[in-house]
Amino acid sequence: MTKIIIIGGGAAGFFAAITIAESNPKAEVIILEKGKNVLQKVKISGGGRCNVTHACFDPRELVEFYPRGKRELLGPFHQFMTGDTMEWFENRGVPLKIEDDNRIFPESNSSQTIIDCFTSSAEKAGVKVLLNQNVNSVVKKENQYEIVTNAQTFVADKLLIAAGSNPKIWELAKSLGHTIIEPVPSLFTFNINDNRIKEIPGISVPNATVKILKTKLESNGPLLITHWGLSGPAILKLSAFGARLLAEKNYQYNVEVNWLSSSTEVVLKILKSVKENEPKKQVIIRSQFKEIPKRLWEKLVLASVILYDARWADLSNKQLQQLSEQLTKCQFNANGKSTFKDEFVTSGGINLKEIDFKRFESKVHKNLFFAGEVLDVDAVTGGFNFQNAWTGGFISGNAMGENN
Repeated sequence: MTKIIIIGGGAAGFFAAITIAESNPKAEVIILEKGKNVLQKVKISGGGRCNVTHACFDPRELVEFYPRGKRELLGPFHQFMTGDTMEWFENRGVPLKIEDDNRIFPESNSSQTIIDCFTSSAEKAGVKVLLNQNVNSVVKKENQYEIVTNAQTFVADKLLIAAGSNPKIWELAKSLGHTIIEPVPSLFTFNINDNRIKEIPGISVPNATVKILKTKLESNGPLLITHWGLSGPAILKLSAFGARLLAEKNYQYNVEVNWLSSSTEVVLKILKSVKENEPKKQVIIRSQFKEIPKRLWEKLVLASVILYDARWADLSNKQLQQLSEQLTKCQFNANGKSTFKDEFVTSGGINLKEIDFKRFESKVHKNLFFAGEVLDVDAVTGGFNFQNAWTGGFISGNAMGENN
């Protein structure tokens, strides 16, 4: 009987284990989980609802959401991607729904539904799940792998390492001859201490354009003001694609925000029209753009050196220009970062050049496989990191389930 060990009781590990056991019932499949609970990242994802995947059904479009792994995942996504993921869960009694922003969640709105699906499917397929198994070493001995945990020693014919972003696991991979790309945070918010956004956390705009000055990094989308600075999809996309560059800058850089995603000239023309048509009205009373909430408008007006009680007729051309630039070229100094919720994602991990992505198998050792965030693959927020886990779990699981 082929003995297959999976290190890591997370998304990729469970997906692979179920795939192996269902395709090869004669294989003995064991998941070794370090903690006392499995699938903890699944549990907290999507605010406890589990953002299963994203409604993007073209592999060429899907890979564009991966700052690292874009080229390598194109082939795998042709084998297993969003539609396959949806079918996999729905065939197991978990209906999914596509929300307005194309994120996909279980209809139950509970991550526990996904966890229950995995644990029951694994049990039904005969997968053994062993908890509190902290792996101390992995050694290849002839054609097998010896895995030593704090509790016991295992010998495996095939081994999958799917333990996520874990420095200790990366050290184990290094001991097996693999190269580790130094990990840095990938999804994070920008820490900004600035009077223009102080005291208005929770304010958001629907479609801002954000640039990191003196770089080519640019993004647009919803933008959220927080207690610490700026967040939201536009910021998180920048943090993902700029993960390495921003780490090199020690998270100190200048950010330019165009709150309206419109040109300064167009905005200035609108402001001049307001001055002409509503000269007696107080500037600060009402935002002239439906995208700009009143509290943010007030902050930007005052930052343009416009008095609180000023009327439109009082404004000079210079003040109108300053206000248009606050709306379209608002510059901030970022100094530091904050982790995005509890969903810590890293850029870094096992060098992708050392992996055969047709099987998610090591090029260094036969019958050694890797899947999920242990690899140097990461994506923007929105269900994409899970899709990488499902795809890697499925393909590696099928490869390990082969009778050889």
